[in-house]
Amino acid sequence: MTYPITHIEGLDADEIRTLKSLGIRTTERLLEAAKSPKARRQLWEKSGITEKRLLKFANACDHMRIKGMGRCYVVLLREVGVDTVRELRYRKPENLAQRMAETNKKKKLVRFLPPEKLIVRWIEHAKKLPLKITYKD
Repeated sequence: MTYPITHIEGLDADEIRTLKSLGIRTTERLLEAAKSPKARRQLWEKSGITEKRLLKFANACDHMRIKGMGRCYVVLLREVGVDTVRELRYRKPENLAQRMAETNKKKKLVRFLPPEKLIVRWIEHAKKLPLKITYKD
């Protein structure tokens, strides 16, 4: 699924403006523009957004390709240590559901926790998705 870049948690107004001026208006375009270390370096040179932040946002965009994954759930997953789609593939749904519940109880990140059935679907979908992000040149 593709969303406007305004749906990415953590992007500030200046960064959104800068990315839009570079023709990046959707999560799909940002993921494509920041999928490799070389691409992130080039985008950093054009935008001034650090490579580390670009990677964080690219990973969020990657998560948002999963059906049923909204930006709040991306933030909650990041808080429980699931930063990438690759990591999500190897999680056990029951353990992930428990960690998400514990974390949300402390930090109040989402109003409604995803049911375990949805988490199972996320994991299955993550296993089927082609990997887009690379971490080494």
